[in-house]
Amino acid sequence: MTPDPPLRADARRNREKLLVAAEQVFAEQGVTASTEDVARAAGVGVGTVFRHFPTKEQLIEAVYHARLARLADLADQLAASADPGAAFAEFFTTTVEGAATKNALVDALARAGVTTDSPEVGQWVRRALGVLLTRAQEADAVRSDVTLPDLLGLLVGTSRAVEHLSDDPAARVRVVRVVLDGLRPPGGAQKVD
Repeated sequence: MTPDPPLRADARRNREKLLVAAEQVFAEQGVTASTEDVARAAGVGVGTVFRHFPTKEQLIEAVYHARLARLADLADQLAASADPGAAFAEFFTTTVEGAATKNALVDALARAGVTTDSPEVGQWVRRALGVLLTRAQEADAVRSDVTLPDLLGLLVGTSRAVEHLSDDPAARVRVVRVVLDGLRPPGGAQKVD
């Protein structure tokens, strides 16, 4: 994704409103929702949508990258937590809870032939997640043999698993707890949930 040119303050506000509205609309209606629905939810005209995002795929891609940036921000914020185990569990749970929408965005982009690779954002997320993992391991809240690739795989797998439980919120919570319990050191005193 190429960097966006600098925007005037009002254009920047409109872009942010559009991204927030698009994420909400896509979460509620799926990625097949119209750009008109997004414009209406943002309180702007459809022309404003197309000025910022000439294609729907570009809008979906921007929403996807904004979500990743928020996850990296969250990981950075949680890394300073006084309770690394709770911070790790919060990040894991938040990531899994938001995965259905993220996965729908990725799938829609893949169908359109748009790549979701963003080396900068991906590195930022991995770095922040690595800090969270290391701090949780140092606090004996997560097994010391878990690597960052292991954790990324568990996040992806758990996220896909809970998608199949969309009609049973209690089951989704149980699945996340089972995975978090499995990440605890054997005989560890601290829980990560």
